[in-house]
Amino acid sequence: AVGRALGANPWPIVVPCHRVLAASGKTGGFSAPGGVDTKLKLLSIERARTSPAPTLFDDDPAFGLRARPGR
Repeated sequence: AVGRALGANPWPIVVPCHRVLAASGKTGGFSAPGGVDTKLKLLSIERARTSPAPTLFDDDPAFGLRARPGR
């Protein structure tokens, strides 16, 4: 199903395959060499949140992130 959806994706550069999540909202699989580890590395390079845990850079204005309410 994922392969079919990605094959029909008219914007593969905007919505690359490593951004696809499982129906449960979890990471799911990844068929590239390295599997899910590679997927997480790509997301990390893009500074995408891979968990709800705070990062070291949440309060750093250089990264354009802001602190969560209540912190």
